Amino acid sequence: MRNYYLAIDIGASSGRHILGHIENRKMVLEEIYRFRNGAEKQDGKLVWNDKELYKSIVEGLKKCKEIGKIPVSIGIDTWGVDYALLDKDDNLLGEVYSYRDERTLAVMKEVYSIISESELYARTGIKEQVFNTIFQLYCDKKSGKLDKAETFLMMPDYLHFLLTGVKKNEYTNASTTGLLNAKNRDWDYEIIDKLGFKKSLFRPLSYPCDKVGSLRPEIVKEVGFTACVYLPATHDTASAVMAVPSENDPLYISSGTWSLIGIETPKENTTEQAKTSGFTNEGGFNKTVRFLKNIMGMWMIQCIKKELNDKYSFVELVALAKEAKDFGSRVDVNDLSFFAPDSMIKAVTDYCRKTGQKIPETVGEIAYCVYASLAESYVRSVEQIEEITGSSFDKIHIVGGGSQNVLMNELTARFTKRTVVAGPVEATATGNLIAQMMACGEIKSLSEGKRLIRDSFEIKEIKV
Repeated sequence: MRNYYLAIDIGASSGRHILGHIENRKMVLEEIYRFRNGAEKQDGKLVWNDKELYKSIVEGLKKCKEIGKIPVSIGIDTWGVDYALLDKDDNLLGEVYSYRDERTLAVMKEVYSIISESELYARTGIKEQVFNTIFQLYCDKKSGKLDKAETFLMMPDYLHFLLTGVKKNEYTNASTTGLLNAKNRDWDYEIIDKLGFKKSLFRPLSYPCDKVGSLRPEIVKEVGFTACVYLPATHDTASAVMAVPSENDPLYISSGTWSLIGIETPKENTTEQAKTSGFTNEGGFNKTVRFLKNIMGMWMIQCIKKELNDKYSFVELVALAKEAKDFGSRVDVNDLSFFAPDSMIKAVTDYCRKTGQKIPETVGEIAYCVYASLAESYVRSVEQIEEITGSSFDKIHIVGGGSQNVLMNELTARFTKRTVVAGPVEATATGNLIAQMMACGEIKSLSEGKRLIRDSFEIKEIKV
């Protein structure tokens, strides 16, 4: 009998329900439902529409019943850092803020007056980012919201709770909070105490492949079937890294809204060199550390596409960029001016004007400027990883949606002078499914899962 597994993969702009099964020793994927997502302005706050997210998840479950492919298990992955707070009756307290909301800017100095930036990095290994959970929670403390909270759940934890009624804090997503100790891979209760957060908010950590529970009876009635919910690596990048088709500690780029470039390692690196170079230590499968750097990624192109009213597809933007060729202008893709501008096109042209470079004029020139700037940012990151770790890499594995971008792959190979191995495209969903298949015993190990991925999907090599 064929077993179906359902990965619900939710990103900052959209979500998908992807069914996976093994057939003739290959993994077969089928996207059965897709829905929009996006942060919304409400009363001046940038928040997620949690009710619509939940509704979309249930609609996708109904689709399984409709097509007659009932999953034996379900798992949800999302982005990191954002969370829900529940009161004593398990009701949601207020809004679920988006990490792009500006509320945290006002509290960072106050947090650092309690625990210094250097000590925080030494303990957690998490790079300073204005959107880190630790700053968001401190805002909730100052507003009084935290006083009423009884439970803290990261975004996928909250969605799993809505499906099952069971509360879990999963390790890979919890590792993005800035509240986990990098050495012992557990909540750092000393930091939690210092900042005045209640210890009871935070549950013992759970891990990929752990069972959450079964669908709640009212959901079973609505969708027409029951299934178990298992934890994938609920942080989407952690799931994507599981799908990197190499078992030899590869250098990877998980390419999507963000570009996450790094390695997976058994040991954290919280040295001053790692800190000043902008690296972070997040959790991976089997309690590994993803030593990586966050780079702005395809967010800039997504914004440009939207600003042009979706006149051009991503493929067409690549074609226009190729026609434009290299005219020399570059931007710092991690500059805060590109984080959440009203106009990304204006942000790019303003940056070039401010730095005395040629101003891109056509859509193709703007797109090329972004792509080339992104590829150049990879060069220094690769050099830093090699300097810090003492390792060397002749290949870069690019996984995720960005691995389809032929121009980016070529620029990355050319600028870094390394072979690029591109694919799989659906890395996050594939990694999610691998965890579920291990939980259910259909595959025995991550190594077996990686071999399955290599045998199942197109993997392209772009030589220098």
